[in-house]
Amino acid sequence: MTTTASSTTAPVANARTLGLAHYAARGVLEHVLARHGATFQQQVALRAAVTADAPQTPDDLATQVQGSLKADPADIRATLDELLARQLLVADGAHLRPTDAGRELLATIGAETAPITARIWGGIPADDLAAAGRVLALVTELANGELVALTA
Repeated sequence: MTTTASSTTAPVANARTLGLAHYAARGVLEHVLARHGATFQQQVALRAAVTADAPQTPDDLATQVQGSLKADPADIRATLDELLARQLLVADGAHLRPTDAGRELLATIGAETAPITARIWGGIPADDLAAAGRVLALVTELANGELVALTA
């Protein structure tokens, strides 16, 4: 018998259930990204550049992406180089800024994922989403603290 979130006995939130949810949602996004020849890390880096209040230096952008993904800095730099090569980012003096093509790609991906996202999240009661948001924010804070301690 398969247990789902709508079953009477819901699974307890833990690292495994969090991971399963993350990878299920990421799988959906990566399916859409693949149609556009983009990777998850490229999308995260491009989104960071597009949503920044001002153009970022490569170091600033790499630091922001590393804070989100906990990825190897060399891999992040390679990702920024890929975005530059695809002309989704452009060097503007000491800064990187998104191009119109980069903004358009993010808008296209957003438009393609919006109906899927609505189907995934749409039926979840607001109180459940608020509780999950609080728990996930706390888990993120605690895990980031543990990571700092491990890498100090």
